[in-house]
Amino acid sequence: MPRYHEIPDDGLYLEQTTQYINNALAPLGCMEITSSMISNYVKKGFIAPPVKKLYYAEQIAYLFYIAIAKNVLSMEHIYQLREMQKKSYTAEVAYNYLCAEFENVLFHVFGLKERIEDIGVTKSDEKVLFREVIIAASNSIHLTSCFNALQAEENK
Repeated sequence: MPRYHEIPDDGLYLEQTTQYINNALAPLGCMEITSSMISNYVKKGFIAPPVKKLYYAEQIAYLFYIAIAKNVLSMEHIYQLREMQKKSYTAEVAYNYLCAEFENVLFHVFGLKERIEDIGVTKSDEKVLFREVIIAASNSIHLTSCFNALQAEENK
Protein backbone atom coordinates (compact mmCIF):
# COMPACT_ATOMS: atom_id res chain seq x y z
CA MET A 1 0.00 0.00 0.00
CA PRO A 2 1.22 3.49 -0.71
CA ARG A 3 2.34 5.46 2.33
CA TYR A 4 0.75 8.80 3.10
CA HIS A 5 3.52 10.83 1.44
CA GLU A 6 3.03 8.75 -1.73
CA ILE A 7 -0.70 9.50 -2.05
CA PRO A 8 -1.29 12.20 -4.66
CA ASP A 9 -2.00 15.48 -2.88
CA ASP A 10 -2.43 17.63 -5.94
CA GLY A 11 -6.05 16.53 -6.17
CA LEU A 12 -7.75 13.67 -8.00
CA TYR A 13 -11.20 13.71 -9.55
CA LEU A 14 -13.74 11.12 -8.38
CA GLU A 15 -13.00 8.57 -11.11
CA GLN A 16 -9.25 9.04 -10.67
CA THR A 17 -9.62 8.55 -6.90
CA THR A 18 -11.64 5.38 -7.43
CA GLN A 19 -9.11 4.03 -9.90
CA TYR A 20 -6.12 4.93 -7.70
CA ILE A 21 -7.55 3.14 -4.65
CA ASN A 22 -8.71 0.10 -6.61
CA ASN A 23 -5.35 -0.25 -8.36
CA ALA A 24 -3.54 -0.18 -5.02
CA LEU A 25 -5.90 -2.77 -3.51
CA ALA A 26 -6.14 -4.98 -6.62
CA PRO A 27 -3.45 -7.46 -5.47
CA LEU A 28 -5.73 -8.37 -2.56
CA GLY A 29 -8.32 -9.56 -5.04
CA CYS A 30 -11.44 -8.79 -3.06
CA MET A 31 -11.69 -5.11 -2.17
CA GLU A 32 -13.11 -2.48 -4.41
CA ILE A 33 -14.63 0.91 -3.97
CA THR A 34 -16.93 2.58 -6.49
CA SER A 35 -17.51 6.20 -7.36
CA SER A 36 -21.08 5.96 -6.06
CA MET A 37 -19.79 4.57 -2.75
CA ILE A 38 -17.42 7.51 -2.41
CA SER A 39 -20.23 9.95 -3.22
CA ASN A 40 -22.40 8.30 -0.56
CA TYR A 41 -19.59 8.51 2.02
CA VAL A 42 -19.36 12.24 1.31
CA LYS A 43 -23.16 12.69 1.55
CA LYS A 44 -23.26 10.87 4.89
CA GLY A 45 -20.30 12.82 6.25
CA PHE A 46 -17.91 9.86 6.51
CA ILE A 47 -15.30 11.80 4.52
CA ALA A 48 -14.89 15.48 3.79
CA PRO A 49 -16.42 16.69 0.54
CA PRO A 50 -14.14 17.24 -2.43
CA VAL A 51 -12.69 20.70 -2.93
CA LYS A 52 -13.59 21.92 -6.43
CA LYS A 53 -14.37 18.27 -7.31
CA LEU A 54 -10.90 17.12 -6.20
CA TYR A 55 -9.97 14.63 -3.48
CA TYR A 56 -6.72 15.09 -1.58
CA ALA A 57 -4.40 12.85 0.46
CA GLU A 58 -6.35 12.93 3.73
CA GLN A 59 -9.61 12.02 2.01
CA ILE A 60 -7.92 9.30 -0.03
CA ALA A 61 -6.26 7.87 3.08
CA TYR A 62 -9.63 7.64 4.82
CA LEU A 63 -11.08 5.99 1.73
CA PHE A 64 -8.38 3.30 1.91
CA TYR A 65 -9.33 2.73 5.54
CA ILE A 66 -13.02 2.49 4.63
CA ALA A 67 -12.33 0.10 1.74
CA ILE A 68 -10.50 -2.24 4.10
CA ALA A 69 -12.75 -1.89 7.13
CA LYS A 70 -16.10 -2.12 5.31
CA ASN A 71 -15.52 -5.84 4.85
CA VAL A 72 -15.83 -6.42 8.58
CA LEU A 73 -17.50 -3.34 10.14
CA SER A 74 -20.65 -1.32 9.69
CA MET A 75 -20.17 2.23 8.44
CA GLU A 76 -21.28 3.50 11.84
CA HIS A 77 -18.48 1.57 13.55
CA ILE A 78 -15.98 2.64 10.89
CA TYR A 79 -16.94 6.26 11.51
CA GLN A 80 -16.84 5.80 15.30
CA LEU A 81 -13.34 4.31 15.18
CA ARG A 82 -12.14 7.06 12.86
CA GLU A 83 -13.49 9.72 15.22
CA MET A 84 -11.64 8.04 18.11
CA GLN A 85 -8.47 7.98 16.02
CA LYS A 86 -8.75 11.66 15.13
CA LYS A 87 -8.58 12.59 18.83
CA SER A 88 -5.21 10.86 19.24
CA TYR A 89 -3.46 10.70 15.87
CA THR A 90 -3.12 12.78 12.72
CA ALA A 91 -4.49 11.32 9.50
CA GLU A 92 -0.93 10.73 8.31
CA VAL A 93 0.13 8.83 11.45
CA ALA A 94 -3.06 6.76 11.49
CA TYR A 95 -2.87 5.93 7.80
CA ASN A 96 0.82 4.94 7.89
CA TYR A 97 0.03 2.75 10.89
CA LEU A 98 -2.83 1.18 8.90
CA CYS A 99 -0.42 0.37 6.06
CA ALA A 100 2.29 -1.08 8.31
CA GLU A 101 -0.13 -3.07 10.46
CA PHE A 102 -2.11 -4.31 7.46
CA GLU A 103 1.03 -5.59 5.75
CA ASN A 104 2.26 -7.04 9.06
CA VAL A 105 -0.96 -9.00 9.64
CA LEU A 106 -1.46 -10.03 6.00
CA PHE A 107 2.04 -11.50 5.83
CA HIS A 108 1.29 -13.53 8.95
CA VAL A 109 -2.17 -14.68 7.82
CA PHE A 110 -0.80 -15.78 4.45
CA GLY A 111 2.04 -17.67 6.16
CA LEU A 112 4.85 -15.37 5.08
CA LYS A 113 5.74 -14.42 8.68
CA GLU A 114 5.71 -16.62 11.73
CA ARG A 115 4.10 -14.06 14.04
CA ILE A 116 2.39 -10.70 14.06
CA GLU A 117 4.88 -8.07 15.20
CA ASP A 118 4.13 -5.15 17.50
CA ILE A 119 3.85 -2.01 15.40
CA GLY A 120 4.17 1.49 16.85
CA VAL A 121 5.10 2.62 20.32
CA THR A 122 1.84 3.77 21.88
CA LYS A 123 -0.89 1.75 23.52
CA SER A 124 -4.43 3.00 23.22
CA ASP A 125 -7.97 1.69 22.91
CA GLU A 126 -8.07 3.09 19.37
CA LYS A 127 -4.96 1.15 18.42
CA VAL A 128 -6.28 -2.10 19.88
CA LEU A 129 -9.61 -1.74 18.05
CA PHE A 130 -7.84 -0.73 14.85
CA ARG A 131 -5.63 -3.83 15.03
CA GLU A 132 -8.66 -6.05 15.57
CA VAL A 133 -10.27 -4.59 12.44
CA ILE A 134 -7.09 -5.22 10.47
CA ILE A 135 -6.87 -8.80 11.74
CA ALA A 136 -10.50 -9.47 10.83
CA ALA A 137 -10.10 -7.88 7.38
CA SER A 138 -6.89 -9.84 6.74
CA ASN A 139 -8.58 -13.10 7.68
CA SER A 140 -11.49 -12.23 5.39
CA ILE A 141 -9.07 -11.57 2.52
CA HIS A 142 -7.29 -14.86 3.19
CA LEU A 143 -10.55 -16.81 3.25
CA THR A 144 -11.69 -15.21 0.00
CA SER A 145 -8.33 -16.10 -1.55
CA CYS A 146 -8.66 -19.71 -0.40
CA PHE A 147 -12.21 -20.04 -1.74
CA ASN A 148 -11.18 -18.45 -5.04
CA ALA A 149 -8.35 -20.96 -5.35
CA LEU A 150 -10.72 -23.86 -4.60
CA GLN A 151 -13.17 -22.57 -7.20
CA ALA A 152 -10.40 -22.25 -9.77
CA GLU A 153 -9.35 -25.85 -9.10
CA GLU A 154 -12.93 -27.09 -9.53
CA ASN A 155 -13.26 -25.20 -12.82
CA LYS A 156 -10.21 -26.94 -14.34
